[in-house]
Amino acid sequence: MELIFLAVLFVFLLILMSRRMPLYYAMGASTILGFFLFRVSPKNALDVIYRGIFSRTTLYLVLAFYTITYLQRMLEKREHLILAETSLTKLFGSRRINAMVAPFVVGLLPSVGAVLIAKPIVDNAAKDDLSVEERCFVTSFYRHISEIFLPTYATIILVMELSGVEMTSFVLAMLPLVFLLFFLGFIFYVRKIPQSNAPENVDKKAELKNLWVSLWAIGASIVLILSFKLPVHKAVFPVVIVSAFVNRFTWQELKPMFRSAFEVRLILTTLTITVFKELPTFSGVIDTLPEFFSTLPLPPVIIFGLIFFLGTLLAGSQAMIAMMLPISVATLGSSLGLIIFLMSLVFIASQISPTHVCLGVITEAYNLPFTSLVKKTFPVLISFILIASFYSYGIFLFF
Repeated sequence: MELIFLAVLFVFLLILMSRRMPLYYAMGASTILGFFLFRVSPKNALDVIYRGIFSRTTLYLVLAFYTITYLQRMLEKREHLILAETSLTKLFGSRRINAMVAPFVVGLLPSVGAVLIAKPIVDNAAKDDLSVEERCFVTSFYRHISEIFLPTYATIILVMELSGVEMTSFVLAMLPLVFLLFFLGFIFYVRKIPQSNAPENVDKKAELKNLWVSLWAIGASIVLILSFKLPVHKAVFPVVIVSAFVNRFTWQELKPMFRSAFEVRLILTTLTITVFKELPTFSGVIDTLPEFFSTLPLPPVIIFGLIFFLGTLLAGSQAMIAMMLPISVATLGSSLGLIIFLMSLVFIASQISPTHVCLGVITEAYNLPFTSLVKKTFPVLISFILIASFYSYGIFLFF
C-alpha cells in the first residue's frame, strides 16, 4: 500500500509540474498530500518539516547557494563570465567546446549556485541554435558530469567509505563513462551548434591571462574546498572578500548584491525539496523497496540496480547510498564492476529526480516546467544506462 501511495504522490507531483506550477508550490502541495496519505500526525509532520528546513545540511545548502550567487553577481558586474566565454572561443574557436567545457569546469565547484554561473555561458555559446529546453539540459547535464567520479563530492566519498573500493581504481574506471557522457550530450544536442573557425593571430598568452582573471575566484574556491575540506560557504566567503579588493568594488556596488543574491524563489525551492526528501524515509516506504523487488524473477544485481535507480528518484543520491549500499555490498560483494554499475544508475537517476535541488534551480532560472528537462534528458538516460551496464559487466568479468 505504501508503494501505491508513493506512486500517487509522484503522479500528483508530475501533474502539478506539467502545468508549469513553480516547483516550490508543487513540492509543498505534494508534501501535504504525502502527510495525508501516509497518515502522518501533525506532531510528526512538524518534526519532518523541522528536520528538512533546519538541519545542518539544509543550512549549509542555503548558505552555499547564497554565497555562490553573490560571487556570481560579482563576476557578472565585472563581465568576467563573458570574458571567459570570449577567451575560450578565441583559444579553441568552438562554441561547442564552450557549451560543454564551461559548465563542466564550473561544476567542479560543488554548489547549487554553480549551475547559475554556467547558464549565461551556455546561453551565449548556443544562442538560438538550441531551444530554451535544450540549453537548460546542456547547462544542467554538463555541470553535473563531475559528480559521477570526482572525490570532491560527498556521494563519492561516502561510496568509497562504505564499499571499501580503492579511490584511484574507481576514478580511473569511471573516466570512460565521463567521456561517454560528453559524447552523448554532444550527439543528441550540442552538435546542433554550428562549427566555428578558430580566429587567426590570437594572442594565446593574453587569452590565458583573461581566463585566469575570469575564473580565478572559482578556482580558488575549489582549492579551498579540496585542501581544507571546508563547506562551500566557508570557502567562497573569503574569496568574495579578496575579489572585492582585487577587482576594486566599491561599497555602492557591493551593497545591492546582498539583496539580489537572495533569490527567494530558489531558496523556497531548496527548502521544499529538503522537506519532501524527508517524507519517504520517515514513512518507511524506502524500506519496503527491497522486499517488493525480491518477489520479482530478476537477478539480484538487477534488483539492486532498480532499487538504487528508483530510490535516488525518491530520496536523492546520498540518502540512497547511505541506506542501501551496505546492504548491496553485504549481498553481492564490493567488486569494482558492481560499484561502477550502481553509481552509474545513481548518477543518471539524479538527473531526472525532483528531489535534486540543482534541477529545480535551473528550471526555475529558465522558467521551464521540470518535465521539460526530464523529456530532454530521457534519450541520454536510456543510452547511458545501456552502455554503462555492459561496461560495468566487463569490469566485473576482467577486474
